[in-house]
Amino acid sequence: MDFLNIKNKTFLITGVANKKSIAYVTAKNLESFGADLIFSVQSREQQIKLEKLFPAVTSFICDVEKEQDVKNLGELIKNHGRPLAGIVHSIAFANYSAGIKPFHETDLKDYLQATNISCFSLVQLARYLKDSLTQDASIVTVSISNTRATNYGYMGPIKAALNASVDFLAKSLAETSNIRVNAVCSGPLKTSASAGIPDYINNYLFAEQLTLRKAALKTSEVANTICFLLSPSSSGINATGIVVDAGMGCNTFDQKVVNTVANNL
Repeated sequence: MDFLNIKNKTFLITGVANKKSIAYVTAKNLESFGADLIFSVQSREQQIKLEKLFPAVTSFICDVEKEQDVKNLGELIKNHGRPLAGIVHSIAFANYSAGIKPFHETDLKDYLQATNISCFSLVQLARYLKDSLTQDASIVTVSISNTRATNYGYMGPIKAALNASVDFLAKSLAETSNIRVNAVCSGPLKTSASAGIPDYINNYLFAEQLTLRKAALKTSEVANTICFLLSPSSSGINATGIVVDAGMGCNTFDQKVVNTVANNL
């Protein structure tokens, strides 16, 4: 029995950067289950890289900072002729070129750009691709767990806005369809994107010690959850953020970690 029941269904995958990315692992999983994939990438350069990872795939260029690009993507998907059973929204960007500043010193330009790319792009994709979605399609976005990491900077509040957008987008789409919208809220992972966050490795090692199993979260574990949420088997889950962090969230006062810190004060 095929538990996921996604064979021959078509999914749009955004945000594939390389083999370490959540979007890549999710796409490989969907492919192994017999799903058909369409990709959107930001530029021709990224499209060339994608074609090396997924030969002979259908991909379209869409810079989500430009509304016209998203609108064009909607037309391209519609003309492709295959209704979408789901969308994976795995797009995020923050300008950390000047390093992490105190939150009250956040630059408005950086904040608005990151919000547009990391949060509002989900709303724009739903708006312009809605007509290509099946009535029971599933949209899944990649967010973060309930950490308040200082070195994540202003992206923390933006991801919180993304989580809130999931709720309101789900309510909005429910007025005319059974399309579901959920978020997978991941704990720290070892990805190329995270490597760009200043001092991220310390957070990653700290998070690993807070997991109940004392082993770091794997990208495949996050991708597996995304695949489940895309499938009809998760039909009862909507407007929800599922935390995938190997128990880290309940273990703030892990005794070993507490003792290590206290003994080194």
